[in-house]
Formats: sequence, structure tokens, C-alpha cells
Amino acid sequence: MPSDEQGDKRRGIAGSPLHAFRDSPPPSVVVQVDFGAESRRGAQRPANEDHYLVVRLGRNQETLLTSLPDQAVLERFDEYAYGMLVADGLGGTGEVASRMAITTLVHLVIYFGRWNVRIDDDIAREVMDRAERFYRGVDSTLVHRSPEGDRLQTTHTAAFSAGHDLFLVHVGHSRVYLFRNGKIVRLTRDHTLANREGSNVPLVDVGEAARDLHHILTETIGGAGVAGPRIDIDRFRLADRDIVLLCTNGLTDVVSEDRIADVLRTNRTSAEQCVALVNLAVEAGGEDDATAVVARYRIPERPRMVTP
Repeated sequence: MPSDEQGDKRRGIAGSPLHAFRDSPPPSVVVQVDFGAESRRGAQRPANEDHYLVVRLGRNQETLLTSLPDQAVLERFDEYAYGMLVADGLGGTGEVASRMAITTLVHLVIYFGRWNVRIDDDIAREVMDRAERFYRGVDSTLVHRSPEGDRLQTTHTAAFSAGHDLFLVHVGHSRVYLFRNGKIVRLTRDHTLANREGSNVPLVDVGEAARDLHHILTETIGGAGVAGPRIDIDRFRLADRDIVLLCTNGLTDVVSEDRIADVLRTNRTSAEQCVALVNLAVEAGGEDDATAVVARYRIPERPRMVTP
């Protein structure tokens, strides 16, 4: 017969699931993110047609009443995921289009989202499939709500992170960059005529100031194409101290990636880095609206779980 202590260990009492959880919590509990955002109207724009949004999604459990002994269950448990969005509206209705695109997506997530904060391969596929359906819904909304003779069109780029997983959903020529170990990498491709590989919608001139093929969009939200826009959806793995930047072309048109990297390399807060990036666009004489959203990730190494 095993001793009581040995029996308790086999039943997981001495090394209870609570203790194991505290030793090795899921990444969605321990990841910390410092966010910043800044948007500025372009010198030649009557209104800022860019919009951005940063949200935190969560799930929690809170013990209200119990007869269990102290420490038998957590008093409160929380884990989080994060969403970042930028939209750059086109034409005279651009501000309305970018605003409607973001608010429509938020409503879809609230009413139909699964709020996944722990990711495995099966859930990742579900997240990506649902993201595409949501983007199709946003596109359909803008198409059907466009005033006569004046389409509501916008770029729309979103990043969703849960633990060490990062998902990107992208239409247009706003961009997402990853800054890691002192180097900057672009994670999105511009949907412009310069990068055209068979588009689904009519070409869209971003504005009268369009000077080259990098400023003529082939994919937009609200473009009224038969098949809708081509939507790029990707999944990446984050590492500790990674920095993710979402920005509109009002920044990247006039500020080089090297200079962007120089700003992200500093020890400033995310908010200060966003102000610095947008200031560079203004100082460079940028005519377009410029928006930057920065997320700095701290992802502690998960300790090894000790089996009693």
C-alpha cells in the first residue's frame, strides 16, 4: 500500500493543478505589451482620413463565493489578446470609409468572434478563416452603404496577437513591420500597381497627387469588385522584445525604412516612438495623412514545470 503522501502525489494533491499553473502559465497570461499610437493630418488634406484602433480582448474567471480552502482555486484568473487596426480612407469620403471599416469590424468581432486567446494549429486556422469572413463582411458593408456615384473605399490592416502568435489581415498599402534584434522586416506587401499579380477590383488612384505605380491601389475594402478584394492573411511567431509597427503610406512614402528602424531602435516608449515617426513624416514635407501604431512585446521564457 502506498503511503498517504505518495497517494496524494499520484492524485495531484501535493503538486496540484493550481501549483502547476502558477509554475507554467499560458503565454496569454504573461505576455506584456506597451502600445503607442499617433495620427496626423497631411499638409494638403482638409481632414485626416486615417483612423486607428488598439483593443484588448480577454477572458477571466473570478471566485465570488466558495467553501474550498484558501489557495485551492485562484481568486481571479485573466488572460488577454490584443488587436491593432489602421485604415486609410480614399477620396472625398475617405474619413467616413476608414471609420466605418474599423467600427464594422469591431461589431463583427463583438457579436460573432470567438475571442481566442490560446492558440494551437486548429484554433489558428479558425482565427484566419474567421478573419477573412469578417473582412468580407466589412467590404460588403462599405459597398452597400456607398452613396450614389461615390464609393466608400479604404485600406484596412489589422494585427491580432495572442501569446506569442501574431496574425495579420491586410488589404491596401498600409504596412506592418517587425523590428527584431536591431533589424526591420516588412511583413505585408503593398496592393499597388507596382506589385500587381492579378487584381480583383478596378484600379484606384489614391489621389490627385499620385505620382507613380506605388500609389495606385489594386485592392481596397469597398472597391465593388465582383469577387471582392484579395485579402492577405498570415501568421507569425513573436519573440521577446519584438516591436510591431502598423503604419499608413503617409509615413512610408516619405520616411525610409532605415530611418524608421532608427526610431524603433531607441529606448523611447511606444507612444514616444509613434510621435517621433509621425514628426519625421511632417518634417519631410509629407502631404498625406500619417499614422503609426507601435506595440513592444515582453514575452518571458516559460519556466519548466516540475513534476512532483
